[in-house]
Amino acid sequence: MSDALTLPAETRERAGKGASRALRREGRVPAVIYGGKEEPTPIHIEEKELVRQLMTGHFMNSIVEITLGGDSFRCLPKDVSLHPVSDRPIHADFLRMVKGAKIEVDVPVVFINEEASPGLKKGGVLNVVRHELQLVCDNDKIPSEIEIDVTGKEVGDSIHISELTLPAGSASAITDRDFTIATLVAPSALKKSEDEGGDGQTGEGMEAGETAATEQGPDADAAQEQEDKSE
Repeated sequence: MSDALTLPAETRERAGKGASRALRREGRVPAVIYGGKEEPTPIHIEEKELVRQLMTGHFMNSIVEITLGGDSFRCLPKDVSLHPVSDRPIHADFLRMVKGAKIEVDVPVVFINEEASPGLKKGGVLNVVRHELQLVCDNDKIPSEIEIDVTGKEVGDSIHISELTLPAGSASAITDRDFTIATLVAPSALKKSEDEGGDGQTGEGMEAGETAATEQGPDADAAQEQEDKSE
């Protein structure tokens, strides 16, 4: 699991669009702590510190200790809404951790021992279908990443979720199929897919329309609506 992060916060006394905008002008980000069968706790946090922690790359699957006055809350970041133009954070949601509970998280995958893959040594290309895995984990045993060993993999081989040994306390959130995580393809096969105008390569065990690489653009109207709702 990633090292726990600490994030100082202050209680948010007033709600509403006007109060939230005033906080943002002061360099603060409105936020809320919820869950654990307790009432939501409205807070605000320093924008610069939130951005710094977001830039670590593992903020969204790290335990965050939110300090509020003399109290401390163990939380998991669930959402950070960004402004559609400036990309500045405008609201954050934190899930209060409850002892013994399980939680669904997205955990990045990393590939190891690429030098021991005959297919890669021959010039094959690792075509990553899923850069993250949806896992259900014990909330005190969230892995920072999942290592996938490609030792012995040849061109044409695929890596499925059933091949992985997940850390203790973790299981795949997708249980109805043996989905593909990556395939080892010849460079010519990858180039042919690109020449045909495809956005990516559909692999075995993938849903219709799911591709190896999917690009999503910002939706300014949806983001503004999210900002209004969060206030």
